[in-house]
Amino acid sequence: MPEKERFEAHDDEGALAGVLTYQVTGGIVAYTHTKVDPGFEEQGVGSALAKAAMEDARAKNRTVVPICPFLSGWLDKHPEYEKLVARSTRRVK
Repeated sequence: MPEKERFEAHDDEGALAGVLTYQVTGGIVAYTHTKVDPGFEEQGVGSALAKAAMEDARAKNRTVVPICPFLSGWLDKHPEYEKLVARSTRRVK
C-alpha cells in the first residue's frame, strides 16, 4: 500500500496478519518495522512480507536500508538480495 508506506499481509478472510513499514527517499527505501499479529506468528507471514518488500525494491531499482531487526536477520539468510542492500561496516543488533 504505497499511500500508507507499508506492505500488508492478510489471511484468507481478509484479517490483517502483519505489516512491514517503510520510508522512501529518492532511490533509497528504508524498511523500518515488521509486526506480525500474535495469532499468525511462526506461519511465515514475516518472511512473506520481507520477500514482497525486497522484490518491490528490486523491481523499482531501489537501494535497501534494513533498519528493522527482523528484516536484517532475514536478509542474512537470503544472500540473493545482498546487491540491493546498503550495508555499513558496523552492525547494531
